[in-house]
Amino acid sequence: MYQVGHFIGGKHVAGTSGRKQPIYNPATGEVQGEVSLASAEELNAAVENAKAAQAKWAATNPQRRARVFMKFVQLLNDNMDSLAETLSREHGKTIEDAKGDIVRGLEVCEFVIGIPHLSKSEFTEGAGPNIDMYSIRQAVGIGAGITPFNFPAMIPMWMFAPAIACGNAFILKPSERDPSVPIRLAELMIEAGLPAGILNVVNGDKSAVDGILTHPDISAVSFVGSTPIARYVYGTAAMNGKRAQCFGGAKNHMIIMPDADLDQAAQALMGAGYGSAGERCMAISVAVPVGEETANRLIEKLTPMVESLRIGPYTDDKADLGPVVTKEAQARIKGLIDSGVEAGAKLVVDGRDFKLQGYENGYFVGGCLFDHVTPDMDIYKTEIFGPVLSVVRAKTYEEALDLPMKHEYGNGVAIYTRDGDAARDFASRINIGMVGINVPIPVPLAYHSFGGWKSSSFGDLNQHGTDSIKFWTRTKTVTSRWPSGIKDGAEFVMPTMK
Repeated sequence: MYQVGHFIGGKHVAGTSGRKQPIYNPATGEVQGEVSLASAEELNAAVENAKAAQAKWAATNPQRRARVFMKFVQLLNDNMDSLAETLSREHGKTIEDAKGDIVRGLEVCEFVIGIPHLSKSEFTEGAGPNIDMYSIRQAVGIGAGITPFNFPAMIPMWMFAPAIACGNAFILKPSERDPSVPIRLAELMIEAGLPAGILNVVNGDKSAVDGILTHPDISAVSFVGSTPIARYVYGTAAMNGKRAQCFGGAKNHMIIMPDADLDQAAQALMGAGYGSAGERCMAISVAVPVGEETANRLIEKLTPMVESLRIGPYTDDKADLGPVVTKEAQARIKGLIDSGVEAGAKLVVDGRDFKLQGYENGYFVGGCLFDHVTPDMDIYKTEIFGPVLSVVRAKTYEEALDLPMKHEYGNGVAIYTRDGDAARDFASRINIGMVGINVPIPVPLAYHSFGGWKSSSFGDLNQHGTDSIKFWTRTKTVTSRWPSGIKDGAEFVMPTMK
């Protein structure tokens, strides 16, 4: 059984709090390791190392900071197979899905290689009589990231790459369920040339989160997780004078118009609904076919596809999806499926009793397909975070549009249609942060920003893209005038540019 501690000041640090948590293999249910949970002293040690290193790093010119990420991207590619294997062993997702997790983080690291250009600001010569005015973007100091279990490589890189490229030091508190990959990323950043102390990884639970939120030397916090905790993190960070961006839950809809290519739409729903066992904040969990004929044809196409899903451990290279992350998650998903049946939805494909020979104690849930789901049901209102797709039938386009518009969450949404007018109207009117037109999972590429609306996001600035540069820096505006031509005598009125 292996041990996972912390990464502080450029080196591995064994936990000293005496508190540990088991790391399970989701495919077998067996304990494979232990992770130490940080004490306040260990978090303070990480912050002190960050403070000692940050000023010199911020003073390093942005081109040299970019070179660290050039090397880091190379190291990520060189270590792709071993990183994916480690990620899959602790999370449960397939190897190819794990590689996708890593690559989407790598792309943000590629984006921040452009930090010499991204961090440029504005200059106005002659803004007033003999006055020049310019703005500069400066690092916030020490940033922190609190990341979830479902993307243990991608989301940490979404946070620490722009933060560090901007000249900040960073404290990463990853999920304690799959902590090994974040530690390995920190090792590779050191190998790429990052100074010790700039990226620290502190494993822990709520006490570590609260320590981050109240620590006076941490200036900004980024969070991804459930909406109740996102609200808590955002509010607590704000009360303690920190800027925060917090991303919560989702219930993503796909509207299928009568003119859509149903084969294409069905394939898209399979990947978007069941990929990664549905443990994605951008998973499509609600399909909304418009018209009874569209709905009947869609169910006819989806049913055999869901029934034929190949579910297995990450070591099965032919598996479409693996187990969910914990026994508790498995029980919660099955409980929500039960509630859907009790509420009157039609469970067309029932995966609750799925068992895999040789892996009977694994946290597997078979693919489930519901039809005739209505908006008052818990399976519609709640983010299930499992391999469950609900079909809500709509009579008209307006009725279909109304469903995501009225839902609590506003992360992602998609429409499948051949009608450009309908697509344009949908993109314009929908109150959702990320929109796909014939694209099932509309996660923006690294140079655009990721973020939802409504109860899916708290804070004014999104992840990656130019928003991330703004979030991890503060703007300072300088008004400059030199003595030549300045009149004698004090001025007591508000200065203007008459």
